[in-house]
Amino acid sequence: MLTSLAAGKSSAFWPVAHAGAAAILSVVTLTSANAGGVVNLSCVRGARSFNCAAQWAVPGDPYVRTVPDILGGVERGQAAARDRKWFAHCRPVVERDNYGVARYQYSERGCEYGLGAD
Repeated sequence: MLTSLAAGKSSAFWPVAHAGAAAILSVVTLTSANAGGVVNLSCVRGARSFNCAAQWAVPGDPYVRTVPDILGGVERGQAAARDRKWFAHCRPVVERDNYGVARYQYSERGCEYGLGAD
């Protein structure tokens, strides 16, 4: 759900808009069709606007990415070794195309997809 409301000249509009967004969120989260879901509501207020975005997902959603834990010393060393091996194999170079957009070029196939030295 995305909302974008132009604010009037009065600052009294902000509490009303925020309450409206909260009411919509409560309806979304309390319906039985959405039971067991996770909802995130973010609202941003500008000089003349009020925007909200709500994201809803079910637990185990394949499109929800978890942030990995912080790497320890051994894992950092292994990751650095993998990176060095990939750079040596793929040799990425930034070149500009006909429109002046910087694009990576690789010496081996599959490197543009993160594949490379195994």
